[in-house]
Amino acid sequence: MNDAEKAFREEADDLLEQLEQSLLDLEKTPTDKELIDCAFRALHTLKGSGAMFGYERVSAFVHNFETAFDQVRKGRAPPSHELVAVALQAKDHVRVQIEAPDAADEDHGRRILDELRRVVEASLATPTAPAGAASIDATLREPAGGETARVTWRLRFSFHESVLVNGTNPLLLFDELRALGDFDLNACGDAVPALDAIDPTLCYLSFEATLVTDQPRSAIEDVFIFVIDEMRLEIERVDEEASPRIEEPSAATADAPATVTRRSAESDGRGAGSVRVQAEKVDELMDRVGELVIAQARLTQLAETASLDIKSIAEEIERLAANLRDVTMGIRMVPIGTLFGRYRRLVHDLSSELGKPVDLVMSGEETELDKTMIERLADPLVHLIRNALDHGLEDAAGRAAAGKAATGRIRLVASHSGAEVLITVADDGRGLDVARIRAKAIANGLIAEDAVMSDAEIHQLIFHAGFSTAQSVTKLSGRGVGMDVVKRTIESLRGAIDIASRPGAGSEVTLRLPLTLAIIEGLLVRVGGARYVIPLSSVEECVELSAAGDNGSAGRSFLNIRGDLVPFLRLREFLSAKTPPDPHQKVVVVSFGEQRVGLVVDQIIGSHQTVIKSLSKLHADVPCFSGATILGDGAVALIFDIPHLVDRGQAHDEERKAREREAA
Repeated sequence: MNDAEKAFREEADDLLEQLEQSLLDLEKTPTDKELIDCAFRALHTLKGSGAMFGYERVSAFVHNFETAFDQVRKGRAPPSHELVAVALQAKDHVRVQIEAPDAADEDHGRRILDELRRVVEASLATPTAPAGAASIDATLREPAGGETARVTWRLRFSFHESVLVNGTNPLLLFDELRALGDFDLNACGDAVPALDAIDPTLCYLSFEATLVTDQPRSAIEDVFIFVIDEMRLEIERVDEEASPRIEEPSAATADAPATVTRRSAESDGRGAGSVRVQAEKVDELMDRVGELVIAQARLTQLAETASLDIKSIAEEIERLAANLRDVTMGIRMVPIGTLFGRYRRLVHDLSSELGKPVDLVMSGEETELDKTMIERLADPLVHLIRNALDHGLEDAAGRAAAGKAATGRIRLVASHSGAEVLITVADDGRGLDVARIRAKAIANGLIAEDAVMSDAEIHQLIFHAGFSTAQSVTKLSGRGVGMDVVKRTIESLRGAIDIASRPGAGSEVTLRLPLTLAIIEGLLVRVGGARYVIPLSSVEECVELSAAGDNGSAGRSFLNIRGDLVPFLRLREFLSAKTPPDPHQKVVVVSFGEQRVGLVVDQIIGSHQTVIKSLSKLHADVPCFSGATILGDGAVALIFDIPHLVDRGQAHDEERKAREREAA
């Protein structure tokens, strides 16, 4: 795939997303003219760029799609639920034509267009429409009597001289203008140089034209929408009953004709507001910044014994490296709204399929998260939303019996909380049935029948592989596959999942995620002769191990912290440290979800800017560590995965107690 085709696909992806969002919004507010124009502009640009880059089938399909949708734009066909549903199918077909042209079923595409025409033409049978309107193409070219007067427009335009080099064919634009009505074009060659100075790749001509049409001014502007930033365009309305005059200007421009003028970025000396960069290049930049942070940490360590001048330079480099790190991490941050927008279509389709009217309410779309996280969150959120729709929300009869509104509600919320981002999927459905979950867990052998568990602990059982309380298997759910994938994915992102539920009032699933996967703030500790990193976002406080706790039983014990009993784990025993323990050990109190646990270490060294390196394939299945980092002296420190560490510590403690009982 060449660069031009890649650029087209990226732009087409944005346009299709814009089209889908506009169509979904139209279903809620069908009278919003701006949404209709937005959808039409997306179609128009897709058609033009598809033809330009050789996607002829895409251009032809979108042309027919645009022709049908033009009736909505003219107000002749309302954007009904049925029309939006077919238009969304058409949009899906365009995506397939672009991403997998060989897999596109053109017969299926023709059936979609036939259905789109049927829906639109059925809407045209109104008192204002011509009787017996037989086809959309006919209504485009033959406006209904008395509906829209034909207006004469005078156009003056010239393209940037490199327009041909950029791949634009002005002849195609002239054909589009000709399709709007009676079009008369004259070319002006005043700027054409002498024959020996002509560059055949440049465009020297300017143009004047008249167009008699029943279309609005915006339709003329839309013809040039794809090249508007590389041309000068003037559009004047001519009064047919008097001498030609310029269209009535606004008060701010009373002495000037109505003019649309756009210049390329090169002509005004300013760069574009944004630039596309391949994700691989951003990742590579982040890797280089990580190496710089490691080198800077080593320099700072060496500078401690050096002269004041060297220390000053090391401090300056540390400041610059920190600024560069923050800027680079900012580049990787993406508004989570880019992810949330995908689920509107999911909820729309599932709502129709299940016969459950649902409102999707989103907030916090501006919250930013690392782009790698956003990519990996797509599937877990799909599972959570599907479960909320299928299991959480009642059907119409159930909601009526519970005294609830007929339309269910799913909330998708993102927010910052310290160094974490919280993403919540909530519904107003029936809530989790604790008794049913417990019974299913006992039947599956996950817990003992006499096990004492809190509601929060029982809620977590739904994340076990193969666990499902569904009474029947459907194509949406019932096989117990999905929620365990959600948990594994979130934990692989160093995140955690909280569940809150009230019977009859709905459930909330909250994903707690770090801001980034690349560089984190950590607490550097020593256990025995090795150093480890504890993510600072998990640390609540640090206390000294009391004499009572130090003299307690081996393994897992409890600390009294301001009246609360906090279990603690002796990392020396868990990690099999061989060196003698320090005389005054410290406890790092960490939290995840609703749990608080103390980790006993020999020494707390201090905060550390941690560049995370993935473990090798040989160590990928080591569950207690999420990665490693390189310290200033070149040594490697492992990074604790707190939830897995505590789980393994508890299992280690149970095994130790079992051995003690056997020995006794």
